[in-house]
Amino acid sequence: MSLTKVLLPRLGVNIDHVATVRQARRAAYPKPTWAAQLAELGGADQITLHLREDRRHIQDEDLFLLRKTVQTRLNLEMAATDEMLRIAFEAKPDMVTLVPERRQELTTEGGLDVAGNKDLLKRMVAELKSADIHVSIFVDPDLDQVQTCHRVGADAVELHTGRFCEAKSVREAQEEHTRLVHAAKTAVKTKLRCYAGHGIHYDNVGDIASILEIEELNIGHSIVARAVMVGMEQAVRDMKAIAQAARRDAVLFAKR
Repeated sequence: MSLTKVLLPRLGVNIDHVATVRQARRAAYPKPTWAAQLAELGGADQITLHLREDRRHIQDEDLFLLRKTVQTRLNLEMAATDEMLRIAFEAKPDMVTLVPERRQELTTEGGLDVAGNKDLLKRMVAELKSADIHVSIFVDPDLDQVQTCHRVGADAVELHTGRFCEAKSVREAQEEHTRLVHAAKTAVKTKLRCYAGHGIHYDNVGDIASILEIEELNIGHSIVARAVMVGMEQAVRDMKAIAQAARRDAVLFAKR
């Protein structure tokens, strides 16, 4: 693993909650395309959006407009369904992240059960890759799930960081962080690229960014919440600065 790579974790900015504000009034604003442009000005390396089956925030039109306007990379989070597969073929995002989805949940509550849905996911991954779309799968930091992602042909895994971020004690946080480290190392050993996301905010991003095997962070709610106060461009710049500082410290510590 090169020093250049580990010093620069990419930052994907999820703009779903910009659309949440818009949909609260069924208004024409704020536009996710505006948020994406400002995020890129702030240093975002990727724009992430989740087109849910119930269309609660991001709409189909948003996806196609963002495909035309995003200057970095576009990551579409989606359920493993034929409807979403059709939309992905039409929109042609740079990357698709397959995620679990339940209509009654407020946000994604856990990783996809890859081990229990191998046949479906193997087909979905193969079809997406045939369209030159990079495929990541959102999973809990479980070694079997990570290894199964490799078996179904995924290019990458995105580790679910929610349990670490929501830990109620130092001991629980340490245990969850250890799980993330082991899962990240397993991903790299099986030739999967390793990403992370869910629940990451300004106070804990350093703990995730310090895991050298994780090369990309996908963060949404905390950035959008801070953007309400300081603007999207500054909110992204702040998050990226913290993550990169933590990565530099981790590299220096590893070299000792």
